[in-house]
Order: sequence, then structure tokens, then C-alpha cells
Amino acid sequence: MLSLSGIRDMFAFWRPKRPPVPFAVQFKKFEMILTRNNAILELMADMGDKLSGEYVFDGQYIVSACERLGDLVFKLISDLSVLTQRKNVDLFLAFESIQHQIEEELAGRHSFPNTSLTMPLEDLNRDVSEEAGNKLAHLGDVRNLLGLPTPDGFVITSKAFFDFMAHNDVTRRVEEGLARLDQGPLSGSEADEGALDALSLDIRTRILEGEVPRPVAQQIAAMLDVLAARHGGKATLFAVRSSAWGEDAEFSFAGQYESVLAVPADKVLSAYKRVLAGAYSPEVWRYRLHRNYKENETAMAVGCQAMVEAEVSGALYTYAPLAREEDAMVISATWGLGAPVVDGTAETDTYFIDRTPTHAVRSAEIAHKPLRLTALAGGGTGLADVEPALRDMPCLSPARIQRLAQTAMTIERFYKRPQDVEWSFDAQDVLYILQARPLNMQPRQALSCPDPSMSVVDATRNAEVIFSGKGTVVQHGVAVGKVFVARNDADLAHFPNGAILVTHHTSPRFSRVMRAAQGIITDVGSATGHMSALAREYRVPAVVNTGVATSLLKTGDEITLDTTRNAVFRGAVQELCRFELTSEESFEESAEYRLLRRLLKRIVPLNLVDPHSEQFKASACRTFHDITRWIHEKAVEELIEVSERHWHRSGATQRRLTSAQPLGLMVIDLDSGPVPSPEDRDVRQDELDSVPLGALLDGLTQSGMWSTEPMSVDLGSFMSSFTRTFSSASAAPGKIGRNLAVVSHEYMNLHLRLGYHFNIIDAYIGERVNDNYIYFRFLGGVTDFMRRSRRARCIALILERLDFRVEVHGDLVVGRIKKLPPDRMREKMLVLGGLIGYTRQLDVCLREDEDIGRHAEEFLKRITPLLEVRND
Repeated sequence: MLSLSGIRDMFAFWRPKRPPVPFAVQFKKFEMILTRNNAILELMADMGDKLSGEYVFDGQYIVSACERLGDLVFKLISDLSVLTQRKNVDLFLAFESIQHQIEEELAGRHSFPNTSLTMPLEDLNRDVSEEAGNKLAHLGDVRNLLGLPTPDGFVITSKAFFDFMAHNDVTRRVEEGLARLDQGPLSGSEADEGALDALSLDIRTRILEGEVPRPVAQQIAAMLDVLAARHGGKATLFAVRSSAWGEDAEFSFAGQYESVLAVPADKVLSAYKRVLAGAYSPEVWRYRLHRNYKENETAMAVGCQAMVEAEVSGALYTYAPLAREEDAMVISATWGLGAPVVDGTAETDTYFIDRTPTHAVRSAEIAHKPLRLTALAGGGTGLADVEPALRDMPCLSPARIQRLAQTAMTIERFYKRPQDVEWSFDAQDVLYILQARPLNMQPRQALSCPDPSMSVVDATRNAEVIFSGKGTVVQHGVAVGKVFVARNDADLAHFPNGAILVTHHTSPRFSRVMRAAQGIITDVGSATGHMSALAREYRVPAVVNTGVATSLLKTGDEITLDTTRNAVFRGAVQELCRFELTSEESFEESAEYRLLRRLLKRIVPLNLVDPHSEQFKASACRTFHDITRWIHEKAVEELIEVSERHWHRSGATQRRLTSAQPLGLMVIDLDSGPVPSPEDRDVRQDELDSVPLGALLDGLTQSGMWSTEPMSVDLGSFMSSFTRTFSSASAAPGKIGRNLAVVSHEYMNLHLRLGYHFNIIDAYIGERVNDNYIYFRFLGGVTDFMRRSRRARCIALILERLDFRVEVHGDLVVGRIKKLPPDRMREKMLVLGGLIGYTRQLDVCLREDEDIGRHAEEFLKRITPLLEVRND
């Protein structure tokens, strides 16, 4: 039976066809897409820069920037629809979803699209801090990115919190109660203080007596079943812990929220409500309000983790908060569970340790420890006697101290801030990280120097500078680590945690190592490109477009990158690192800062990284950055496809290029008017104002690569040339016809057939780095398939050496490069011109695989002097 779609297809020819849009019109729309794309990236960069603390902004800036950004992205989608002649419904739907989330955030409401009510710890990282809260999101990083052991568990998300509050009508009660306070709880009057206490009691009572919504309770039960199965079905006790917005972030909220230890599975829902209620104690409420936390910023995610059967537990500060203990970390430890350490109710062993390897113990104070906190079999905790022989013994062996110190420094390097780490060793000597949060310190607390900045000046004066003042700073900060030079995307799979990424060009694919990188330095790149936006998002110190990074830095070199001074020093400049770690960032405490940071999570993250991935589609866009990236890729693809489909009917007058090489090339100049007379139909290169075509022709003529000498062809290849049919379906436009270049000042689309092989080049070279790209495609040859494929591999090898991204399929080569400064892009076009001339009959010469590398080296040897002359 013929389907409805089949019937439609059968009669499709009856539909009236729209007249084809002239190529010049489509090209203008493409240029508009590039202009809007740059405006969007520049606005995103400006918004990201505001989070550095170097610029003052207010709420009005946030509103106007979001409105401007939304308008630009909507028009960008509309431009693509005109270019492609498609409606792009999925793209508009993605835009509407993101725009709604931004508008809800600006209005003080919350939107959690596609957010689960629970999430396993293995799915958590900093990217989901809004859903999981800061504490559990950080613990997810420790477990999943650093590979350090943490207790197994899950988080009950912020969405579940809002659902609970709405289900029990608590949100309305909170809003009405705060509105009834005369001057607000910050006035200090007894009446206001008493009113806040009464409101707190009422809200906590309603939460404790409230009902957990059925979907929330069901998902919690399902997660508990999963954990029980992992632990062999035996009864497991859980720690039910707060993980609120802002907790363990710009404010620690240390000791303010409630956590419940040793909870049986059947008591988890009750413990969950206790933790929620803890968010509204009078002390916590005052803490939030005194720090200008708005009520709509209150959200309580709750972690549920299996209890560790702790033999010894404690806390570690990676920076001892004592001036006399400069460059030291401090460990506090006791037998059993660690709660008495953090709440200060027990005597603890105290160790001061060198921050630098080998982490020598500077001093140790061993306390008398008669009691330990332990989990009771039926739930809850209780005190138990410590064996007499252990009461005055150190809790930690030298080996455990070393492991703790190394682990804590790994966490500090990852977060680029001093850390307060809670930990436990079990009886099997497994070290578990229970919590890691920023240790907020003033510079003078960690530096004995009266003026820390002076010690920094002295240190940098004495340090060896590798290079300085090069390129553009993307994200300010200091990074100390070993260099890792990535030559291609495959190298990223071997990127070591804590290294400094050095690479020739920027790429959004660096997102896969962004959390592990201490810093980023590139030879080329733009401060408004995709990677730069990611560096700001992850706050990774970065400088792009240095021009010298990969030539001066080698894998394994230890360096200090100081982007504040835009300098790279040899070795570790400890004073710089120390000052960076302990500097204040009080600007993060403002409500405007927190709002902008939340909004940028809907704007900046880039999820669509690889254009070849199945997930690179419009329906997968989750941020404005995703939409912008997808449209840029598709616009370039569309322009290439349009030129291939309609290149022979561009609607403009063709002129014949006169040149020393017999190219037979017709040129259509989109910037020029009609040619007035037949004698003006010929055009010389110097009469054309096209940057890409001019550079390509320079490569053909100046490189000396074009050979007019006849090539000797063996009998097999000679016979092959008679039997081969050139595949226009796979390599060329619908009709091969004449060789043609459609050009403007910045643009070129070239279809060039030379004998039995075919070249397509689509390129845009302008002053805006983000617009620039070259697409090169080569196919064919006169010889047998083996020799043609050797030529393809030779071309690919040359292109890879020149930083193109290359695909090879038999005798088909596709090369792409983009986002280089215009002078570098002109160099690449010049090389392609030489390459076309050099490889025109090269397949005849490639009789063995060994010839591939030899001819690639020969070409590079011959083209390099030409590039050096042009650079001079």
C-alpha cells in the first residue's frame, strides 16, 4: 500500500516551485549571519568579562544585555531560515525554551527544564550546581573528574525542593510572612527579630509536617533500591546532607544547615524534611539576609550518601590560616566519625604539613582522645570508648598523612583555590573524600609579608620570562603546571590533570579538558571565539594569539602563566601562585553577580562541540551559544551547497581570467556591476579585488609549482585514463561545465577541474577572525585507484602539517581551517595554490607508499621560502 508520504512524493512535481534565490542575495544573507554571529559572541564575552570583578555593572545592565542577546539570536535564526529556505522549527523551539528560562530568572522565578527529581552522584559536576547544589556538585567533580573515592549516593535536586514547597503551600507562606515584617529582619528591632523567629518556627513546622510529593518519594525510593543492590542488599545507613544554593561557594554557610547521619532507608524521607526545614532556622535566615541573599535564591538540594565505616576522620585546610605557618597545610583528625572535628566538640590531633612535596610534617600535637563518634546499628550516632592503647596515639600514620596531603593538593589545583576538605579512612585503608569547599582567606592571612603585592613584584623581577606581552588575554589569573602541547584533537585524550594546555589554534573541542586544565595558551585565536567563551565560563587563565607558544614551550616544561601581567615564566613562581590563591573576591557576594552567573549558565555553555556527532542537531541546543555555533556551521555548509547546486546560474556576468597557467577559469565578481562590452569580458588578476582568489593565484604563479613538462605514464595508468569516468555526482556540481570562481572582496567559491581531478575551495577571509574559514576538497586523478589514494594521503599529510583538519576517503580529501587572522588565512590560500600546481600530476609519480612522505617534505621545503619572504 502506498503511504501518504509516498503519494505526496509522487505528485510533488505538480507543486509550484519557488524561483531560485540569486546567489548574490543568498551571499548577502550569509554575510549578515556572520555579522550577527560576531555581535553575539562579543556580547557573550562582555557579559563573561563582568564576572572577572574588573568591571562595575548593575541590574539594568543584566536586563538590557539579555534583551539584546535574545533579539540577536532570534534574528540569527531568521537569517538562517532565509538562507536555507527552511523553517528550522526545532531551532525556534530551542530558542523559546532558553528565552523562557532567562525571563523566568530575571523575574525571580525558577525554571528547571528536563531536570530529574533525583540524580546519581556519578552524573554530577559543577555544570549541574543549580540542580544539585554546590556541595554535591563539587563532590561530583572530585569523584567523576579527579577519580577520587567518595561515598556512593545521589542528590535530591532543587526541583524536588520547589515541588515540595509548592505542594505544601510553603512558598506562599514564606512570601506573605516576609511581607508582613514592618522594616524587614535587618532593622535589628526586637519586634522584627521576634517576628522572624515566629515566621521561622511556622515555616519549619509546616515543612516537617508536610507531605513529600509522590513523584519525589518514588524517585527517592528507586535510588535507595539501587544503592541497596550495590551494597549486596545488606542494611545500609545513610548521611542525609544539605547541598543548598550558595553553600560551599561564595559563602560557606559552614555549620548553618543541618545534616543527619546514620539514617536507615525507611527514615530517609523524614531526614529529608529535617534538612529542608533547616534552611529556615532563624540563624540561617539571618545569615542569608545579612549577606543580601534574596529569597528566590533559596533552594535546598539534599545529598543522600552511604555512611563510611570510619576508622579515623577529620578535616584538612590546604592553607593553614596562620601567618606563622606560611606555605603549610593543617590537618585535624580523630578516631571514628568526623562530626566532632568540624563542630569543635572533641579534642583532635593537629598536624602542620609542608604544602610542597614531600609534604614533610612540621609539627604534630597529639591529643588525648577517650571517645569516638560511631554509627549505631539501628540508626543514629553515639559515643563509644576508644581502646586505651589508642587514646594517646596519633590517628594518622606518616603514609596516610602523605596520601591526604597529595589528595588535597590535587583538589586545590583543580579548583584553583585553597580548600577545606573533610575526609575519612575506613578499616580497609580507603581514603574517602566527604566534602571539598573553598577556604575563604584574606591575602595577609596566608602571607607573612606586610604587603603581599610587593613580594609578588620581587618574585616576578627575579623570575625568568619566557615571553610576555604576546597575544590577547581571555581570562585573568595565575596557572602553575607542566606544559602539554596538543597538536591535534586526538592528543586531548592524553591530557593530564593539572597541566597547562598549549596548542596552535583554539577549538571548542577543548571543552573536554577545560576542567582539568590549569591554563591555556594558543598561537592563534580570537578573544570572542567559542573556546574563549568556555575559558571564561570555567575561569581558566587563558591567553590566545601569542604567535609563539608552540615554538617556545615544550611538553613537560614547568611554567607559570600570569595572565594579569600577560607573561609566561619558567618554573613555578610560588609567590604568584600564593597571591592568586588567597586573593579576595568580594564582588562575588553581590546579588547582581550571582544573577548574572546563573543567567550565563543558560547562555554560554557549549554542548554542541563536534559537527560530525549525531548529537550536533538543532533539537539538542540548550544554550544561546549552542544555537550560535550550530547556525554558524550550517550557514557555511549551506553556502557551499548552494554554490555547488547553482554555481552555473549565479545571475551575474562571467569574465574570463587571463593568466600564465591554462586554467580556463571564468570569474563572477559579486561586488562589480555588469560588464559593458565584449572586449571587457577578459580580466587580469590585478583587476580583481578578491583576497582569497588573489592569494590562491599568487600561490600558483609565484611558487613555481606549476609544471608544463609532460609526465611519463605507464601502460596501466594510460589504459585507466580511457576507462575512467569522472564522477560528477560525488565531486562536482550538477554540471561540470567550465571552471568558475564566484568572488567578492572577502569571499571565493572556486570549482576547478584540471584534467581528471577536481578542486573545490570555499573561503572567506576578512578582518574579523571569527568569520574566516577555508573549505578545500580534492578528488580524482588519471591513474589507478592505489596511486590516486596515495596522492590523497600526500595532500592530507601536507594539510595536516599546515594545521588543517583533514578527512580522507579513498582518493577524496577534505580539509578545513578557520578562525585565523587574515594574514595567516592568506598564507593558507597561497599554500593551496601551490599545492594545486604541485599535485596536478603527482599521482603518476607515486608508485610506492614511501613516495608519499618524500613528496610531502619536498613540497613543504619549496613553499616555506615563499611564506618567509611574504612574512618579511
